[in-house]
Amino acid sequence: MILTSLPSTLPLADTAPIIIVGSGIAGLYAALLLGQTQSVILLTKNILPESNTTYAQGGIAAAIGITDSPELHYQDTMMAGAGLCNAEAVLALVYDGPKRVRHLIELGVPFDQTSDGVALTKEAAHSRRRILHADGDATGRIISKTLIQLVKANSKIKIYENCFALSLVTRQQQCTGLVALHQGILKLFLSNAVVLCTGGIGQIYGKTTNPSVATGDGINLAYQAGAILQDMEFIQFHPTALQHPPAPPFLISEAVRGEGAILLNQSEKRFMPSYHELAELAPRDIVARSIFTEINKENTPCVYLDLSKLTPQGIKQRFPNIYETCLRYGLDITVSPIPVAPAAHYFMGGIQTDLHGRTALPGLYAAGEAAATGVHGANRLASNSLLEGLVFGGRISELLKKSNSIVSESLQDLEFHYPKLLTDYTNLAADYSWLHQLTDQSLGIIRQADGLKKTLSNLENKIRSNPHFELDPAYFELQAMLQLAKLSFEAALARTESRGGHFRSDFPEPRPEWRKNLTFQNGRIL
Repeated sequence: MILTSLPSTLPLADTAPIIIVGSGIAGLYAALLLGQTQSVILLTKNILPESNTTYAQGGIAAAIGITDSPELHYQDTMMAGAGLCNAEAVLALVYDGPKRVRHLIELGVPFDQTSDGVALTKEAAHSRRRILHADGDATGRIISKTLIQLVKANSKIKIYENCFALSLVTRQQQCTGLVALHQGILKLFLSNAVVLCTGGIGQIYGKTTNPSVATGDGINLAYQAGAILQDMEFIQFHPTALQHPPAPPFLISEAVRGEGAILLNQSEKRFMPSYHELAELAPRDIVARSIFTEINKENTPCVYLDLSKLTPQGIKQRFPNIYETCLRYGLDITVSPIPVAPAAHYFMGGIQTDLHGRTALPGLYAAGEAAATGVHGANRLASNSLLEGLVFGGRISELLKKSNSIVSESLQDLEFHYPKLLTDYTNLAADYSWLHQLTDQSLGIIRQADGLKKTLSNLENKIRSNPHFELDPAYFELQAMLQLAKLSFEAALARTESRGGHFRSDFPEPRPEWRKNLTFQNGRIL
């Protein structure tokens, strides 16, 4: 059915003191802790296992080794963040992290072991081996599986799968619930607090390691309701995604380089030592730009990740998921190098929060990749993402355990904050392709003013007044992606320097005056 407007009133479908949106590590862990004492509604737009967490390979960083410390983890995180990390948030991450990871072990997450205890590996820009992993390179999937089992077993947690959050609801400038599209029907859910754990924006790109659910819906929900967004220009490109059409850009974990793999160009020469003293273990933004430069220099689609320093048995044991996936596409990585190229991977920006996940909108909280806690600064340190979701999901739960459990069911004075509708439903597939073309060309690893300005003009010209639509999640995903892509282009144009995951060829050096965060609220840069 073609529609031209969304309803301003709805009947009440369900209530709970806390509504959590998203089923990655942040949402699942927060739901599990809050479900110990009060009722929780957990919404996810797909099935519970479908999240960025499930696809996380490398592991989760925590200073639990005998030669490690939170202070060393702090130093590594601050260095990777290129001067934009929130020091207090990083301290919370590295000092809370070990106890949260130990809690995961207590909950039954089977991290890989050695004869000396939990196995620890090293990844780029880490000064110690501090990355815990499970089933070799399936850490996220194993964590997700364990937490999902526990959440499903908790009678206080009511789960709505295939339930698309469409609008936040406020009363007197306080977030009091949301509207969701469930089984083809718009439903109203009321609560005392909403926690957005909805992931990043990887799908704004044509080439990304992210699953199809990473469309930034929760970030856009918060923005439309008046929350502040931060660091929209900082998008991390993973240096090594499989480049072997028709295979998708499957992630080749940084842990592969951590275990000794090296990068070779088309001439079979190692090139990373000429770009950075840490070579293959340099920060991700540097490795990604170096690979990008080599690809352009030789006019080839990829470089190669050479695993010959690892034994065939070691590869199969440590990286079973990567080995099996590559084998399905005709690549035996025990005998041949892996063709790789960078792909959009992680969003450092998102909904601005404090150290307990609170946003600028009272009653609204955010954690995980949807949130901008300040932990990552301009460039995320490898394997800090799962840890961030765990730590700040936990911190939100500690705060909300003290909240009032009585939910008002009054439908008076409710305000609905639907997303801006920018395009007609009839052009959905073409508009997706058009967006991917724009971002891949102008919002990639290397940016410059002319491309950013031209793209912003194209985006503005694309917006239509009073578009027609259907109640199809794919349509609303595109609206969120267009809105957030526009903000990312604006931020990338405004930041006239290069820092972390943001590189401007017309401003190739960092500038001290730009050691500040760009924020957006109500359609303007603050």
